Amino acid sequence: MSEKIKVMVVDDHQVVRQGFSMFLQAFDDLHPVGEAANGREAIEMCRTLRPDVILMDMIMPEINGIEAIKRILEEFPDTRIIALTSFNDDKELIQSALQAGAISYLFKDISIDELAETIRKAYAGQSVLAPEVTKLLIQLTRTPSPQEFNLTPRELEVLELLSQGLNNKEIAEKLILSRSTIKFHVSSILSKLSVSTRTEAVSIAHQHKLID
Repeated sequence: MSEKIKVMVVDDHQVVRQGFSMFLQAFDDLHPVGEAANGREAIEMCRTLRPDVILMDMIMPEINGIEAIKRILEEFPDTRIIALTSFNDDKELIQSALQAGAISYLFKDISIDELAETIRKAYAGQSVLAPEVTKLLIQLTRTPSPQEFNLTPRELEVLELLSQGLNNKEIAEKLILSRSTIKFHVSSILSKLSVSTRTEAVSIAHQHKLID
């Protein structure tokens, strides 16, 4: 490659910033041009450094990674931004980063060689997603919307009480129904939410705002 790829590292941990910058210097085609400790610094530094690729942490003070991605791409749409984070199971964070315009999404335990190759691909306009991210995105496409769960008003009522930690007997007493009826409702709820435990059902319910 005749030109070096200008890379900026954005992370609120100094050790992480310096570590990535130092490692990237080992590659002849990569040129670390600057480090920012938060999204605000990143936006300001972009105006002077004009990096080709940015390694962007997601959780930072002042302006977080998601907002920084949006603002940077508004001013510099040709900049390639790689979301780099420690959180490997946050579906909303992943979706938000990609919707904001991140070209790739990786985790910080990636090897330096893999990171260098991802930077090269980002520079060329190619996306790279960590395997865990691909898996989570596939799960999201398979997860029904709240309207598709088809829970009845009674089942939603039972689900709300499950979220409060009540057992079948307590729910039956509260709703003035038999325990067998409650057992039937709980079984139906688990089936419709495609889960096997009450804890999973409550988690799905909160995630999709089925209950308060």
